[in-house]
Amino acid sequence: MGTPSPASPPAQPADNAAPALRFSTGPGRWVLAATVMGSALASIDATVVGIALPAIGRDFGVGLAGLQWVVTAYTLTLAGLLLVAGSLGDRYGRKRFFVIGVIWFACASLLCGLAPNVSVLIASRALQGVGAALLTPGSLAIIEASFVPEDRGRAIGAWSGLSGVATAIGPFLGGWLVQAVSWRLIFAINLPLAVAVVAVALRHVPESRDPATRGSRIDVTGGALITLGLVGVTYGLIEGPSSGFGSPAVLTSLFGGVLLLAAFIWWEGRTPAPMLPLSLFSSRQFTATNVVTFVMYGALGGVLFLLPIQLQQVSGYTALEAGVSLLPLTLIMLTLSARSGALAGRIGPRLQMSVGPCLVGVGIAMMVRITGSGTYWAEVLPAVLVLGFGLATVVAPLTSTALSSAPAQHAGMASAVNNDVARAASLVAVAVLPAVAGITGDAYLHPATFSSGFHKASLVSASLCVLSGVLAAAMIRNPARAATGAEQPEPQHSCGLDAPPRHGT
Repeated sequence: MGTPSPASPPAQPADNAAPALRFSTGPGRWVLAATVMGSALASIDATVVGIALPAIGRDFGVGLAGLQWVVTAYTLTLAGLLLVAGSLGDRYGRKRFFVIGVIWFACASLLCGLAPNVSVLIASRALQGVGAALLTPGSLAIIEASFVPEDRGRAIGAWSGLSGVATAIGPFLGGWLVQAVSWRLIFAINLPLAVAVVAVALRHVPESRDPATRGSRIDVTGGALITLGLVGVTYGLIEGPSSGFGSPAVLTSLFGGVLLLAAFIWWEGRTPAPMLPLSLFSSRQFTATNVVTFVMYGALGGVLFLLPIQLQQVSGYTALEAGVSLLPLTLIMLTLSARSGALAGRIGPRLQMSVGPCLVGVGIAMMVRITGSGTYWAEVLPAVLVLGFGLATVVAPLTSTALSSAPAQHAGMASAVNNDVARAASLVAVAVLPAVAGITGDAYLHPATFSSGFHKASLVSASLCVLSGVLAAAMIRNPARAATGAEQPEPQHSCGLDAPPRHGT
């Protein structure tokens, strides 16, 4: 299962020219190629790192906490800097920061592949997250700023579909590399792709900026507060089970992280140019959508962090087999998401946002049947199919509701906030869920112990998904036209949540 790169705030026209590219022209296709390949960088990396975790653990002889940091270091910097990076692109040039992000990401990928120990790998993954934060806001923003309005929807649809195909290739290629050569080569995948992206972007992608950002300040303080706050909370949650939650280092980290996050909220309400306008949350629909997002994607991110380890360490799958085991889910999402969005446009999002998370929960609960004795067809595939149908039911309505419940001038920010909420939820879940399920230390090296914990984690995650469906039923309201049965136009989905964030992204 994979995701297109996280979406950015919808772009404004360039300050020196109106959007002029047509989808069917050569220049338009070159721009689309650059943005799709840029998205594929982060998407492929996201899908293969989880598959490589057991091999990384064996090579470096680290416990589960070390593997958690390999995943969360990336997500921390990406989630903390995504909104600031989008602002930088709007002000100083989206193409410029897209290219800088691609180069940064490639250099960090090289460092990951050459890491001599897990500490260097974790630091390199954090640097990768910085690169991803710089490049991902530019992908959709470049499309929206470059194409004429009548071709924009077609370009976004092509971007989404092609990015999904690239994502589907990632587990197969990454699993084969881990199995046949080394986990280190999964990071080498990014290097030739990055060279191609930079070459195409420099030659064919027009520069664009948002003229409305002239004279405004970049909220660097807000970005620093939220990033450091997330680091503090995550460190405390990951290290607490092994060091003890009463230890001075853990207590200091947790307390300091919470204080910094509180300071972030205070600062965003005080600064004249916040990275996160708190006024967005005055909309009950927007707040409810993000609550549902946090609960469901947290549950999903936590269990998907553990699933590749379960498949390899307990069920005896090779890295390649584990890599392709979720491919049906990606195919279901690619096939049904657009239809699901169209249905929500006709009947309103409430029903799908209520039923979808419950189906996701059923799919995750079915993972308790994954053991070391059954087959893929009997144990894994049924859970994957139900999970896929659940996600196809809920993701597009959730995305469109997040966008439509904010004022039109803040639709891009609403998309970015919803994406960041999903990533933060996954970050917290990866830190907390293993400890809740009793999976700590070197438990992943002991199949019976890990399998028991994985089954507990699956039930916890499934319960949270059902809870998110109940919350949606209680809090989400259909728009007036949908409630009366009037026809609504099919929504245009430009949020990175058109597919679920992978663990590790």
